[in-house]
Amino acid sequence: QVQLVESGGGVVQPGDSLKLSCVVVDSDRDFGNYAMGWYRQAPGKQRELVAQISAAKWPDYVDSVRGRFTISRDNTKNTVYLQMNDLKPEDTAVYYCYVPWLSWGQGTQVTVAS
Repeated sequence: QVQLVESGGGVVQPGDSLKLSCVVVDSDRDFGNYAMGWYRQAPGKQRELVAQISAAKWPDYVDSVRGRFTISRDNTKNTVYLQMNDLKPEDTAVYYCYVPWLSWGQGTQVTVAS
């Protein structure tokens, strides 16, 4: 059964870093053929796209995280990463991996607080 597993969240202080991972287990498609992304949803707010990476590994970011976050992928591991540096309280949210042919996963909570 295909599964989407997100991990790497936690509670950190402003200025700290975290690296999120999203693994597609037992993928029934060629992972490398699809663009992937990371979304986040803060309490009371709509889910928003944070970063995306094309099949050719071209990244793109929302303005609020550009220069601080880096999205990458390892197609040999069916995994997408989100390296988050210089975290701010406004980055606090549940982060979700977007895989085009799968439903949303459970997400991983990121809390930035002093």
